[in-house]
Amino acid sequence: MLIILGDGVVANVTLNKSGMKGAGSIQITIAWGLAVMVPAFIFGAASGAHFNPALTIALAADGSMGWDLVPGYIIAQMAGGFLGGCIVYLLFKDQFDATDNAGTKLGVFSTGPSVPNMPLNILSEAVATFILVFAIKGIGNVADCAPGLSNFFVFGIIVSIGMSLGGLTGYALNPARDLGPRIAHAVLPIKGKGSSNWGYAPVVIVGPVVGALVAVLLYGAIPW
Repeated sequence: MLIILGDGVVANVTLNKSGMKGAGSIQITIAWGLAVMVPAFIFGAASGAHFNPALTIALAADGSMGWDLVPGYIIAQMAGGFLGGCIVYLLFKDQFDATDNAGTKLGVFSTGPSVPNMPLNILSEAVATFILVFAIKGIGNVADCAPGLSNFFVFGIIVSIGMSLGGLTGYALNPARDLGPRIAHAVLPIKGKGSSNWGYAPVVIVGPVVGALVAVLLYGAIPW
């Protein structure tokens, strides 16, 4: 659901012959926040609503969940990202066929930098993910927070990060959000799709994982 809604809005706004083509980055940013919030409301009680390997690893590192659960979570997260990418392609196949630019097609599935610079791109993802995870941990400090309200706070966090830092790398924040759909892009028969740009993969793995780990370590060190 995360990728259907998230990659779906990018397809809706960027592909030729889509009814919302040209709506712009504001629609994409708000829709990505909602794409995180909606499944969080649905699955939060069952899974903790972390659809993000970086967050899963960080929560295991600070003892919030067992390491034995991590492999299963990551496999499910990656599979969900791949399946979501496939569904978006199926729904927008005619629009993909009508779009000539290979970069636009890849951008539906995965993130990329506005200026390619591996160290700065990794730093950008690390900082953005640090803010995400530190803020999520901080929601626990909100007194008398009504059940479910924390999911709405996460929507605000995602939108804030996207509007402030999203133009640098597309704010993956989540290895599965990028790599799952990128795999879909690589294997699907997309007309004129071009390269899947696997050389960028370290940015969406190293940056989010490092940022998430630093966030939980610092949060745990602060005497709240």
